[in-house]
Amino acid sequence: MFAIERMRVPPNKNIPKTCSRSLSPSQLPMKTRAAAANRNARRRGGPGNSPSRASDHAESLKPRTGRRTRPIAAPKAASPGSQLQLPQRPIGAPPSSSSLDQFKILSREFFQIDALDLAPRLLGKFLRRDDVVLQITEVEAYRPNDSACHGRFGITARTAPVFGPGGHAYVYRCYGLHTMLNVVADKEGVGAAVLIRSCAPVSGLETIQKRRSQETEKPVLLAGPGKVGQALGLSTDWSSHPLYTPGGLEILDGPKPENILIGPRVGIEYALPDDVNALWRFAIAGSAWVSSPRNTLRLPGL
Repeated sequence: MFAIERMRVPPNKNIPKTCSRSLSPSQLPMKTRAAAANRNARRRGGPGNSPSRASDHAESLKPRTGRRTRPIAAPKAASPGSQLQLPQRPIGAPPSSSSLDQFKILSREFFQIDALDLAPRLLGKFLRRDDVVLQITEVEAYRPNDSACHGRFGITARTAPVFGPGGHAYVYRCYGLHTMLNVVADKEGVGAAVLIRSCAPVSGLETIQKRRSQETEKPVLLAGPGKVGQALGLSTDWSSHPLYTPGGLEILDGPKPENILIGPRVGIEYALPDDVNALWRFAIAGSAWVSSPRNTLRLPGL
């Protein structure tokens, strides 16, 4: 800060040094009267005319020595004929519903292969029920003789659909709360399936939000197998439904992902160690619509 130099008032020989009475403005020296007028003006909110304050203000506008200043770059002018570049579609974002016309319902033969081969092939495909269309972004494979597969219990009233022919739905309730959609794989009697863990919304967002009781467009809407079943409005009555026939619940072909992440399956701590550590979980690389945990997923070979 700059110090403000005190104003010296010249002595007036007409005023005794011991005088204590108040003086009128006309009796004060000229400089004193000017200073008093400036003080009164400032008290009333008006500007003062003090030469010392004006010089201080002007001095404060000068650049201070010893302080580094960062030059402000002027904005670059657009070159003649340049056009506004629209943002590109984010990596891993689902396609628009208008592009679905080019994709057909998958055939029965598509599903009648080993679950470990079917699982990554389902990524990028579309689930459709009425106005709701979802793109599959994360799956898990469950094979015969797999200690984490429901087929390990044999054929029961609950697990019978998983032993049906590939291409049918297997829907069950987890802990009596979450409706889980599986796609039956392989030939009839094998007992294998692929769990749909996560999806991305393509159309029918309002219906999805209403069924999920959650007004959001973030991945939390569909990142998890129970959320997918709820968004599609499924119940166990959909078990054994053929996914390769038009109407109801169906699976359409879709674009093949550029890269696929792999990792161990989620929530199967009860299974044998080899099955717990098996890398049978698959997800589209770069997609935000993937459930937790994400840090166990990686590119193959890493």
